[in-house]
Amino acid sequence: MNPHTSIRLFPLLLKATLLFVLLNFAFILASGFPIGKLSLYNKVFPGRERFPFGENQRGYNLSLFNLDAMFAAHALVGAPKADDELRVLLIGDSSVWGTLLTPEQNLAGQLNSQSITACGKTVRAYNLGYPYISLLQELMILDEALQYQPDMIVWLTTLESFPRDKQLTAPLVANSPERVKELITKYRLPLDPNDPAVNHPTARDQTLINRRKEIADLIRLQVYGAMWASTGVDQFYPETYEPAQLDYEKNDEFHGIKPAETLQGKLSLDILDAGMNAAGAPTLLVNEPILVSNGVNSDIRYNFFYPRWAFDEYRAALAEHASAQGYPYLDLWNLVPMTEFTNSGVHLTPFGESLLAEQVGASIQNLCK
Repeated sequence: MNPHTSIRLFPLLLKATLLFVLLNFAFILASGFPIGKLSLYNKVFPGRERFPFGENQRGYNLSLFNLDAMFAAHALVGAPKADDELRVLLIGDSSVWGTLLTPEQNLAGQLNSQSITACGKTVRAYNLGYPYISLLQELMILDEALQYQPDMIVWLTTLESFPRDKQLTAPLVANSPERVKELITKYRLPLDPNDPAVNHPTARDQTLINRRKEIADLIRLQVYGAMWASTGVDQFYPETYEPAQLDYEKNDEFHGIKPAETLQGKLSLDILDAGMNAAGAPTLLVNEPILVSNGVNSDIRYNFFYPRWAFDEYRAALAEHASAQGYPYLDLWNLVPMTEFTNSGVHLTPFGESLLAEQVGASIQNLCK
């Protein structure tokens, strides 16, 4: 190499290095900018029928810890509200999201296919379910969704969402420290925003280098938009899967709680109350269907998640609380036969979803009355 060329290259390399260093640390100053809202969905590509979730390229999907990006990719954000639309938001866990189900097969899809008329309008259900089970995660999603003019909320939940030790551990919650702090303050929740379960990034964590995976994921989500738009596929559907467990060990504990104890004081009913009273719109509370096994030790446990004593106590407590607070309440815990569950005690087959949709649809109509 010509020595004069080397001399001329050195200032360029030095400038490039300094520019990258400045850009890397300047990213700290932009840490409050909602980069997740920069999206091609609902502009170039149609919005997704459910939140992005998954880690399989064949499903054209991935999981994020950025609520702004999740909403920006969702059809709710890009759907102008029609005059004859009764906008119903479905809040819940992976059972609402629809594990192993297409968008047409899950609860939202089946409600929309029925062309239900309620309050003199046509029901349009939006799937805001998200895998992982935590009432605080569901409140976080509900709180963000209220700006999109809901006429009604249907909140589907289950006992596994309620234990206090689960509220801050869902990945979306644990990686949203500012939102957690806002929710605790806004709804006066008895939670510690500085709990070790919540990740609090340092200034160094906000640099471009340390946020490179987050940014790469946001870009990947946009790339997947083209495949989603052309195929409608938003999760990987395996040819076979491990069916829900029907035989259990002789264990009757629930989150370390024994039958001789009680669930009283250990369930996050205050978070439920915050969500039920937040909407300013009719809110239907649904105790979602669970698998009721007839296998080994099924006299002790309904399913993998629940010993019978704990779930029975929860059902009684939730019914009493809903009645005392005046919440519209639907208990569908044993609606679906054991054979209509897939890989989990809360994941339904398309037929199981149709049974649920029939009951929820009728309750939407009754709530209007």
